[in-house]
Amino acid sequence: MKVIVCGAGQVGFNIAKQLAAEHNDVTVIDQNAELIRKISDTLDVQGMTGHAAHPDVLERAGASDADMIIAVTQNDEVNMIACQVAHSLFNLPMKVARIRTQAYLQKQWLNMFSRDHLPIDVIISPEVEVGRAVLRRLAMPGAFEAAPFADDRVMLMGTLLEENCPVVNTPLRQLTELFPDLNIIIAGVVRDGKLFIPRGDDQLRVGDQAYFISAQENVRRALDIFGHEQAPARRVIILGAGNIGMFVARELERAKVQVRVKIIEYRKERAEAAADQLANTVVLHGDALDLEILREANIAEAETIIAVTDDDEVNILASVLAKQGGCQRAVALINNPGYGPLMRSLGIDVFIDPRATTVSKILQHVRRGRIRGLYSLYNGAAEVLEAEALETATVIGKPLNEAGIPRGIMIGAIVRDGKVIVPRGNTIIRTGDRVVILALAEMVKKVEQMFRVSLEYF
Repeated sequence: MKVIVCGAGQVGFNIAKQLAAEHNDVTVIDQNAELIRKISDTLDVQGMTGHAAHPDVLERAGASDADMIIAVTQNDEVNMIACQVAHSLFNLPMKVARIRTQAYLQKQWLNMFSRDHLPIDVIISPEVEVGRAVLRRLAMPGAFEAAPFADDRVMLMGTLLEENCPVVNTPLRQLTELFPDLNIIIAGVVRDGKLFIPRGDDQLRVGDQAYFISAQENVRRALDIFGHEQAPARRVIILGAGNIGMFVARELERAKVQVRVKIIEYRKERAEAAADQLANTVVLHGDALDLEILREANIAEAETIIAVTDDDEVNILASVLAKQGGCQRAVALINNPGYGPLMRSLGIDVFIDPRATTVSKILQHVRRGRIRGLYSLYNGAAEVLEAEALETATVIGKPLNEAGIPRGIMIGAIVRDGKVIVPRGNTIIRTGDRVVILALAEMVKKVEQMFRVSLEYF
């Protein structure tokens, strides 16, 4: 596949890294010569300095015979025009754009992105994706990772196993006997910094990060069994009234369950605008690192603090202060992936990497075969994919234990006629099933082949 990536920032770099590792032909465009030099020296891609929306630049990047353009520069308008030029002048078939400004994404204007106007096939809004990720963590306390599949019928959950976890040191094959109503698949485990797919005789240990796949209705029960019996938060403090903070606050105001929300915003103008736009949220103007402001927000009674300012250090330090002040749980937005390993030692329960959420959304549209959903795990060490089984899929019509599924791939759930099936060795995948799979990075291509559409597709 030939792909043009516009923008060599964190998201562009990671998309290019992933695609190059899979032996795609990748060209990266950016106006910053230093970023292009870095990406060219680091990755097996072609780097090009220039304006991503200029026709001559796109022509030199090979737009006339490219399969996809992924526009993820820092400028929404550049991303949109790059897609327009790629469509109008080069008839490029797949156009993906990152758009941050929420005014463009209001329902009444979405027709603007149709093929007859401003043709963009896939719109990625990082703020909305991160906001949804925050809301999922709020709804599922005890989970550091949560991603929906199959129209929200199936969930991928990540949870940390602590001393109070009753299932540690128990072979996984015994869990069904001990908890017959559990109905989950433990698809992946991170131990000592490495992600692996466990076998039936493997045991979970204290300190493990366990990823399990479950029907939506079984998630709460599963988290309880893993030792996380916390109830969803009803008193929440949000730090930052930017796009993410405002999205979360609005959604919480619309929630059927009553949640008391307060926002702390450093910039006065933004705080005033937030107060005008939100009906049932208390907005405080002040510094999130000021203990007096945190006390005024009654941090000691808060169940969760959500730190989503545009400054990683503020998010980290404010979360630490809030936990010391009595807040039960901290969720922090962290843009710098280098800070990730520090979070647990600092007492931050959940950190959300907007780069990872954006990359996952884009990769969903890069994958071949009938891939309907995708979530990248543990810095790209594995992917969870939702695939539709068509007649050409190699896994249909035979029991899973006879289907030749290689190591490194775990079938986590099957959705058939709206019902979730927990797969066992004798389970048979049928045409039309939607299958949720965890695959180690090196096995993703194998999954694409297993669920291929037709030979001609490749």
